[in-house]
Amino acid sequence: MHSDERRSARLLFDAELERGDISVSELDRRVVRRAVRHREVPAKPIRLREAIALKTDSRLYERTLLKRTLAARRAVLGEGGPGPPRLLVRMDEFPHARAHDLPERYGTHVFQRFHAIMAAAGVPYLLAVVPRPAHAYLDPAAEGDRPLADDERAALAGALRDGVEPAFHGLTHRTRHSDAGRHSELSGLSDAELSALIERAGAELSGAGLPVPRVAVPPFNRFEAKQWDVLAGSFDMVCGGPETVVNIGLHGTPLWRGDAVYVPSYPPLYGTAAQIEPALRRVIALEPGTWVPVTLHLGWEADRGWSALERLAEAMAPYARPWSELLEAAGRS
Repeated sequence: MHSDERRSARLLFDAELERGDISVSELDRRVVRRAVRHREVPAKPIRLREAIALKTDSRLYERTLLKRTLAARRAVLGEGGPGPPRLLVRMDEFPHARAHDLPERYGTHVFQRFHAIMAAAGVPYLLAVVPRPAHAYLDPAAEGDRPLADDERAALAGALRDGVEPAFHGLTHRTRHSDAGRHSELSGLSDAELSALIERAGAELSGAGLPVPRVAVPPFNRFEAKQWDVLAGSFDMVCGGPETVVNIGLHGTPLWRGDAVYVPSYPPLYGTAAQIEPALRRVIALEPGTWVPVTLHLGWEADRGWSALERLAEAMAPYARPWSELLEAAGRS
């Protein structure tokens, strides 16, 4: 196995290794390696094909990546392989990217409603935080951002007291590119510029009373493959989504890549609550027994009402785990 594959295998079987049910030597199997395969960044035509496949096949994640994980666990654990998923729930983002321009529609009150639903159901989640919400975030030529407002800081403090874990989500969330297929706050930055942006975002969050995040959620789920080392040197984990596939390819989740764990989230568990709920029930029935990322978006739920989110939160509650558990497992792997 590649060194990343060995660490990813230990991450996949962390609970069983911790209990002493198995030894590390039992993970050296072809079926395990297939589940935690380390891939270099594929050539662009391959990345494009993978992105299209993910977009057109709503069950690609379930049929391929997730089933490989289950096959690996069955090979090592036998009848003990299947088990409930360990959901890693993530929400993008607060303040909402349009909060600067449309506070009546996407302001703090909307986040408070979202959080109240999750807290009432007992669902821990990772919250992508924007330290300086921008004016006209989709216009790279626009100017103007602001620090977190008092009500936003208070809402974040309350969420953290309830166990919410913060993540880096850029500095302003303003794209550097006008093309919708290239929206990104990070792509195009040099290593020094990216490091400076991360440092400033951390300082802004610290000034707002938030801990410096250990997890990164790149805005728009886009960063360049060559930026991985800077991100991995600054965070323990880096998240992704369907948009990330175009830049770095389709990879399993979560997997070690160098100095950090890559945790992409894929459809159908990346979407609206109404889209995610039936897929989640299929995943629960599969009994994958390990980490399964789920990604929600504040604006998508606010625009659709809250009933679907309430149903989804109830369905997720028995299986959702704090991201700190994955961070601890990564530390052991």
